[in-house]
Amino acid sequence: MDRKLDPSRDDLPLMANTSHILVKHYALDLDVDFESQIMEGSIVLFFESENRCRKRSSSTEETCQSESSEARTVRMPEPCHVPGTSTRTFSSKTGYSDFVICGKGEKDTSGKDGNHDNWEQASGISSSKYCCDTGNHGSEDFVLVLDCCDLSVLKVEEVDVAAVPGIEKFTRSPKLTVVSELRNQIVRELVTLPADRWREQLDYFARCSQAPGCGELLFDTDTWSLQIRKRGAQTATDFPHAVRIRYRTNAQGRSVTWTSDQSGRPCVYTMGSPINNRALFPCQEPPVAMSTWQATVRAAASFVVLMSGEHSAKPTQLQEGCSSWHYYVTMPMPASTFTIAVGSWTEMKPETCSSNDLAAERRSFSPSDADFGCVGVCCHVDYPCRFQNASAAIQEIIPHRVFAPVCLQGACQETLLPLVPLCLSAAHSVLGTHPFSRLDILIVPANFPSLGMASPHIIFLSQSTLIGRSHLCGTRLCHEIAHAWFGLAIGARDWTEEWLSEGFATHLEDVFWAKAQQLAPHEAREQQELRACLRWRRLQDEVRSSPEEMQVLR
Repeated sequence: MDRKLDPSRDDLPLMANTSHILVKHYALDLDVDFESQIMEGSIVLFFESENRCRKRSSSTEETCQSESSEARTVRMPEPCHVPGTSTRTFSSKTGYSDFVICGKGEKDTSGKDGNHDNWEQASGISSSKYCCDTGNHGSEDFVLVLDCCDLSVLKVEEVDVAAVPGIEKFTRSPKLTVVSELRNQIVRELVTLPADRWREQLDYFARCSQAPGCGELLFDTDTWSLQIRKRGAQTATDFPHAVRIRYRTNAQGRSVTWTSDQSGRPCVYTMGSPINNRALFPCQEPPVAMSTWQATVRAAASFVVLMSGEHSAKPTQLQEGCSSWHYYVTMPMPASTFTIAVGSWTEMKPETCSSNDLAAERRSFSPSDADFGCVGVCCHVDYPCRFQNASAAIQEIIPHRVFAPVCLQGACQETLLPLVPLCLSAAHSVLGTHPFSRLDILIVPANFPSLGMASPHIIFLSQSTLIGRSHLCGTRLCHEIAHAWFGLAIGARDWTEEWLSEGFATHLEDVFWAKAQQLAPHEAREQQELRACLRWRRLQDEVRSSPEEMQVLR
């Protein structure tokens, strides 16, 4: 599995064996340490095995085929055709003799045949500094493969979800005598709860993530993946369906950027690029592997934690000088869309509160208020979908906040704040229901390599968009808002088709911006034709100056 890549030629390797087992929910629990520039903690992954995924997917497809052709559709996961990793074909630099169990006080005794130290220096990842001999592992166990890079994995263990008080309600067969089967049955029932029980589901996910471990699992890492197995679990169905991974990030990890904001204060944000989120947490990266998540992040009380989440989180004071922030998402989405930003951000308020802002607050609602099934029919997995909610359908302007370093307050108030309600309203007038219930906008540090990036419930904007007249800021904001529909709610099945999301967003930024400016139809058409001409000439220039191999979509 360990292989060297040429970034100019090779695609990002997708190592996760999603054709065998899928993560349905992530529960992160992290501490942010700016002094050492690491995030450390744990993540609990809740799984559903392939055969059950296929049964539910085919059932959903049959239901959808019988519905009206006018039904709105959003993401629907299907079994991924990425080649799976079987124990018979598995190979790595160290082989099975290097699977380790992490323990306290036991040092690695591997010799030259499995030298962890040399391997760690070559790959930039640590398997474990404390391990013990696991003996002869055989070759018949199922191996869970997760995308993972630039992380130090400290411990992997099965979670004893059966120990959670009240969890017995999720046991269909109380006569089960094999405890591991009972635990897996509980997780299977939990991940398939209907949408109207989303609060109960999130609550039990949180409780299960805090449950004790019930056995350490064998694990190994290479440059691009984390491989986990349980001795005796020969299929994905037998493999533990709730697994806790304790780990820490790397200060030079390629998913996480530690830097200073425009006021010189330390901050950190995730770009999800160029290697997606695999250097933030072990995950399944292929776009078909869609999941929900919740995250608790602790940081010094002077910092603000922004994240992909359905509510405007407020800090909880833990002890003096430390706060905790909690976010969650109930729409299943690829792990690459998860975003976090921690810094001394200041919420930017307009000098006077507009009627649009007041109207947005009056029309805000939570999934618990939703009257599902009132508007249209969606063809996707069951979750609290806004497209089926009558209240969401008339919400032109969703609740929104703008954050930036305090030194940019004047520029935000003058340029960005007046544009947000206009652009949100314009998007609603064209596409209807906003896929997400709220929006945070963050002006990211100067080293941000793009004009903008959209994630669920949060948009990163470059400070460059605040310079000059409102045109650049408005068009870029419209582009990122369009990604809520094309790129997030609806996305490509694999990364080779990601250009479709960008194509739709690029087209819609002109449409939204014309609406926001209230241009006459002929003026809007002239503006769109001019911008299309400029884009075409720029594309021609790029093609002429690019090597031939870079002109092919892989």
